[in-house]
Amino acid sequence: MKILNKISTFIFVLLATTTAFAQLPDPGFKIDDKTAILITDPQIDFLSPKGVTWKVVGKSVTENNTVANIETLFQIGIQHNLPIFVSPHYYYPTDHQWKFEGALEALMHKIGMFDRKGALTTENFVNSGADWLPRYKKYIQNKTTVISNPHKVFGPETNDLALQLRKRGINKVIIAGMSANLCVESHMRELVEQGFEVAVVKDATAAAVLPGLDGYKAALTNFRMIASHVFTTQELKKAVKQKNKTEK
Repeated sequence: MKILNKISTFIFVLLATTTAFAQLPDPGFKIDDKTAILITDPQIDFLSPKGVTWKVVGKSVTENNTVANIETLFQIGIQHNLPIFVSPHYYYPTDHQWKFEGALEALMHKIGMFDRKGALTTENFVNSGADWLPRYKKYIQNKTTVISNPHKVFGPETNDLALQLRKRGINKVIIAGMSANLCVESHMRELVEQGFEVAVVKDATAAAVLPGLDGYKAALTNFRMIASHVFTTQELKKAVKQKNKTEK
């Protein structure tokens, strides 16, 4: 009897939670001339089989078609005059002198993730893990894409991203990139706190999946609860096209 009662209670809680989640409001996200696309960490260490994290993120990247979807976002930005911002992640030798770290900070430092020789040199940078994924370089290395200072842990609190957005009159941000439950989620949270309207593209990101720890699933829950809207890449393409039709 006790077992049946526990099962009944579990089913009731599960159904109640599912129903509540389904009824969660979706405020929506209208794309306008004050909207920008933000890509976090479009770098080799996250998005290439040559990267140091591929063993833990590769499956998620592949399943979501993340690499191609991020490229589609770059293309959408260029084709439809949506400003593109990139928030990269770099570690310099002095960063390895930190006296304490969180769990994933310790791991990133241990495996040499995003390592550069220094803040004022590009020695050995090209095609290193800290470099852009090669197929993205034509979208990033130009006179229009804004590259912020590097963020040092996960969020943009330590770089000039918010300043760069505000100086261009941007108040709406569409976020994608790597990784879902770390840098993407942290950028989403901070920009919301800073008063920006934020949407996330859920299949233009991915995350580490470890035994008992699925970073991607965790991020999807928080995207839905915090962002104004969660797009797929194809949904975003349709939304941008609809915006252009309305303006004509």
